[in-house]
Order: sequence, then C-alpha cells, then structure tokens
Amino acid sequence: MLQVQFIRENKNIVLEGLAKRNFANAEAIIEQVLTADENRRATQVALDTTLAESNKISKEIGGFFKSGEIQKANLLKEKTGQLKEKSKELSESLVAFANELQALLYQIPNIPHSSVKAGTSAEDNENIFSEGAIPDLGDHALPHWELAKKYDIIDFELGTKITGAGFPVYKGKGARLQRALINYFLDKNTEAGYTEVQVPHLVNEESATCTGQLPDKEGQMYHVTEDDLYLIPTAEVPITNMFRGNLLQESAFPICCTGYTPCFRREAGSYGAHVRGLNRLHQFDKVEIVRIEHPEKSYEALDGMVEHIKNILRELKLPYRILRLCGGDTGFTAALTFDFELFSTAQDRWLEISSASNFETFQANRLKLRFKNAEGKSEFAHTLNGSSLALPRVLAGILENYQTEDGIKIPDVLIPYCGFDMIK
Repeated sequence: MLQVQFIRENKNIVLEGLAKRNFANAEAIIEQVLTADENRRATQVALDTTLAESNKISKEIGGFFKSGEIQKANLLKEKTGQLKEKSKELSESLVAFANELQALLYQIPNIPHSSVKAGTSAEDNENIFSEGAIPDLGDHALPHWELAKKYDIIDFELGTKITGAGFPVYKGKGARLQRALINYFLDKNTEAGYTEVQVPHLVNEESATCTGQLPDKEGQMYHVTEDDLYLIPTAEVPITNMFRGNLLQESAFPICCTGYTPCFRREAGSYGAHVRGLNRLHQFDKVEIVRIEHPEKSYEALDGMVEHIKNILRELKLPYRILRLCGGDTGFTAALTFDFELFSTAQDRWLEISSASNFETFQANRLKLRFKNAEGKSEFAHTLNGSSLALPRVLAGILENYQTEDGIKIPDVLIPYCGFDMIK
C-alpha cells in the first residue's frame, strides 16, 4: 500500500507511475485520496483541540470547587458536556475518514520502478536474457501430459475423479521426481543462506491483506468460509507475515527465508489448450524465497535472487529466458518483477516458472514492518520474494526436454535425489 504522505508530496510521480500500468481513473482516485486525507487531518486537529479545551476546563472546574465557586464550576461542567459530545462526533468522523482513506489506498497498485516500461500486456514485456540450448527432439516429441500417461507417472483423470480438474495425482517415479525437485530446491536455497521454514497452508484475512492478495485477488483464492481462512496461493503470504508488526534493528538485515508449500489457486476463467496438463493447476507445489531488506540494499538483493534462480536452471540444463515485466503486466504489489520462462520443446512455447519481485515498502506499509535506522528513527523495510521454483512447469519441461526413444532421462543434478537416472 502506498503511503499517503508519499502521494501527497509526489502526486505527479504517482500519476506517471500509474499511467505506466494503464491504471483507470488514476487522477480521480488520487484526488479522492488527497481529499479524504485532508478531511482526516483536519478532523484530527479539531478533535485534538476539543480534547485539549475539555482537559483545560476540567482543571478549572476543580479549582472553582476548591475555592467554593460552585456556580462557576457548574457552568463549566455544562460546557464540558458539550465538548464531550462534540469530541464523540469528531471521533466518529475521524474513524469514517480513516476508513474511507484506507479503502481508497487499497485500490491503488504499487508505483513501478523507473526501469519498468509502459505497456498493456505480456506482449510488451522485455526479453533481457536467455540461456541454454533448445534440444532438437524431432517430429515425434510428445507433450508432457502424453508422456505422463505413457509412463504412468501423473494421473490427471484420477485427480479429476477425487477432486476435480487441476488436481493431478503423481505416481511412482513421478511422485519421487516431484519430491526430488522439492528437496533439491530447498538444499540450493539453504546453501545460499536462506533459512528453511515450515509455515501454515491457511492464513487469516489480515495476513492475506498485508501481502496484497486481499482485496485485490479474493476471487482467485479458496476461502474456508466457516473459519474465515484462506488457502495460500504461495508461501510468500505466511512467510512474509512472520514479520508483521515487527520493529527490526538495522543489523538484522538481510532476513532470508525459504519454504516449501502446496499452493492453491482457483484460476477462475482459465480454459483452453494452453492450460492442459501441468501448465495451469488449482493445486501445485512450489519452493519460495523471501527477503526482508534495507531499502538501500533491496535492488542489489533482487539481482542476487535472479542470479540464484539462474544457477538452479543452469544445473538443471533447461533452456530459459528472463523477462522484465512492463507496467501493464506487473503484479499489483510489485515495483519491479523479473519473470523466468522455460522453453517447452514439445509444446513449442515458453512457460513461466518463476517470478522475482521487489515490493519496496508496499507490503511493509500494510505489515507495519519497520526498522530503526542509524539515526534511531523507524522506517519501512523492503520486502522481496521469488519462486525457486514452481514445480509443475519445471517438471513439464524436464519430461518434454529430456525425453528420448528409450524413456525420460533425469537431469544429472537430480539423480542423487531421485535414486534413478531414467523413467522407462
């Protein structure tokens, strides 16, 4: 969430940033924010003045009673009653203006970083890096959903029977390969200095709001209505909320966490051939990395996260590219996002497998996550997160790019985790 003081002092910068995102009615909503903030601050001043006057009169009443001037004391008591009524009305107005302001701020996305270009869709994203040779599999390469059926390692129909479409069942070597990837990703992350955590798979409304899933993406989350809990769309939500309300010391930076969780997304309205097989699921596994950083170090940290993910893909020997997202494709909470895409040879298309984002103070403002700077003043930290990695499309890429006439080879780095080198 943007800080209202920043909006007030940098209105033109905010409007320019929102224009990069093609944010509708930006000028109108910013004016509403400024008006609500002005009303809130004016009401706060009036309330403070009223309370100060009431306190002053209360002291005078005590003095009159002591000196025996009962009539004067009673007249002032009548006035304090009026002031109490006025302060009650002002307090109610203050809450109303504060709620109005909060509701307006929740509607405004983060301001893109200066390096982010304007754009309307994924077509406008910048391809900034690519690596890895795309294998020549000939004309008989199979997509992963056919390979999964051929080798009996993933059963999509059984998952549909148990739950519904988008909930596959991994079997035999498919399940072992999935587990191998999770362990490999976690090991790589902990070797890089991330502390592994195990976190809840359901969160409360406050947690989802603080990381920006609510109220922006409520339609994409599974909601347990009886308990008012949400199934997590990513481990970013519970891991980042571990630090909600904290006041950190500057020496605590950087804070680096990693965690494996299943992820749950309704993906409402997702249909068609591009979502077949593992391409888009309602439940999938992912290993996440989260960082809490000093504002002066956060973009250096983001570059480090990108390099870390690149090294994992190099070890897996998978062809990939990195995109810097344009304003129109950058997520609501992010200031800058790099997407990693894996080339699916059998499908002849790129599949997103990771996003690494810097949210700057946007999440920290909602989280009230601060630190004490060198001058002893508190300021908001920066939060970052990245997928390291999302499993379904990585698994799809391995199945498709490593397929041979004899079976599916296992990437060398995964063989110690799997205990086998081929799926036949």
